[in-house]
Amino acid sequence: MTLPVVKGASYSMVHAPELAMHYGTTPATERQARPDSDFLKEFKSHLRSFEEAVAYPPNQVYIGNLFPDDLLHVPRPWYSSDVTAAPTGKYGLILAEDEFLAAMKIADSFDLVRLDNSFARNVVPRIEALGLFTREETGRITPAAQEKIESLLRDHVAVALHFEGRIVGCIRQAHATDPALDAHIMLENLAAKASGLVVMRTLFRKTRAKPEEIDYILETSEEACGDMNQRGGGNFAKAVGEMAGCVNATGADVRSFCAGPVHALVMAAGLVQSGIFRNVIVMAGGTTAKLALNSRDHVKKGMPVLEDMLGMFAIWVGENDGRNPVLRTDIVGRHTIGSGASPQAVMQAIVGAPLERAGLKIGDIDRFAPEMQNAEITEPAGAGDVPKANYKMIAALAVKKGEILKSSLDSFVAEHGVPGFAPTQGHIPSGVPFIGPARDAILKGIFRRAMIIGKGSLFLGRMTNQFDGISIVMEANPGLEKTVTAPAEIEAVDDYSIRQLVAQAMRAVAAQMLRGMEVPGGEERVH
Repeated sequence: MTLPVVKGASYSMVHAPELAMHYGTTPATERQARPDSDFLKEFKSHLRSFEEAVAYPPNQVYIGNLFPDDLLHVPRPWYSSDVTAAPTGKYGLILAEDEFLAAMKIADSFDLVRLDNSFARNVVPRIEALGLFTREETGRITPAAQEKIESLLRDHVAVALHFEGRIVGCIRQAHATDPALDAHIMLENLAAKASGLVVMRTLFRKTRAKPEEIDYILETSEEACGDMNQRGGGNFAKAVGEMAGCVNATGADVRSFCAGPVHALVMAAGLVQSGIFRNVIVMAGGTTAKLALNSRDHVKKGMPVLEDMLGMFAIWVGENDGRNPVLRTDIVGRHTIGSGASPQAVMQAIVGAPLERAGLKIGDIDRFAPEMQNAEITEPAGAGDVPKANYKMIAALAVKKGEILKSSLDSFVAEHGVPGFAPTQGHIPSGVPFIGPARDAILKGIFRRAMIIGKGSLFLGRMTNQFDGISIVMEANPGLEKTVTAPAEIEAVDDYSIRQLVAQAMRAVAAQMLRGMEVPGGEERVH
């Protein structure tokens, strides 16, 4: 069995300032606790226009108009930089908020979204111009009377949808008494579904993948759909796949906080390598709860609210074609239950140990992609440059192993690191945003290997104090004739010979059982 490959990647974004202001956890909880706070009074004046969000260099990296290294040559603050920008890129596009509200209506299977007359009429031509939806789908954007929307909001059975400072619609609850189906949760879940649908459609547009050829979908967002009897029962994967036209696919949701996407990537690689499925999509929509997460510090320091973007991604993992980068399923790092929680122990488990098993040094990995948070977002909040902190820990591990000198630590970070550029939505920045750029760089021969790292804080769920981490290596494809084989070294045998061997073994066991003899390796006599 040959190793699976990454056949394509898509990344898109939504500029969502009103969703951030009303449903981002930081401003929403502030509104409940201190509705007259200076933070809330100043918040709106720190929101960006769509044009400003599009022109933001990290966003241009995310959709593929810039390579991550290009950020090293753009002066900071990036929000004041003047770069050539476009809302469409190699990997995807940036949607305006009105377009996204229309996408939420299209993704709504239970008539929960209501959009008022004028907004609905104005947005239909814009959503049609994106080319992501059929006329039948945009025909679902039926207008609702403003009086009906106001009535639902007045009765507290819906939450408002805003655009440019006014209420343009609402999302109503899906059940009168089920807290898992209340209006706020339905907004979060529909946002995840709609953004996931956009990026899936974009993946099909940008690659040669065909919806009907997809066998399995792994959805890895941080939302949970279900009811009060099974909160988080799922299944976003099939919900998105249904709308994306993946009629021959099944799927499931994977959750592990920020590490979830890389867990799913490893699962996808295993499913393809085993031959169970030929084409697997790993994807996720965005999470509205983490919009404006660090906005308190951004407003305090006179910055724009930079977390006004929903991020989403889709990765296509398929059978080896002799060209695309392989996923080395024999170089998978994992933070086990017994690994320990110190930074050194974590890095040894997810970086050092798998490379040692493969006979590689840390420096043999050209680029590491751990938590890819944008430092311009996290530094004002006191979290520092998260990717750079990871690179320093990896470099320190290389020093400890005697692979590099301590004096080379900074140069190692510069050579093997990637500037953070992703929206800080937990599951979005954790390794996977670099898969697209890394695939391109490997195909062009710029470098050979990249390690994709997912790290997660399981203790946030208050079920365990455990940390989480997992990694996998992407590598240049040596070609089908020289391709790396599966980890288990098995002599090549044709399918017919395998069937013969299995049949012979089964006949031998059956004969022993019929004679009442002890089965080899068993502890009891069969009677």
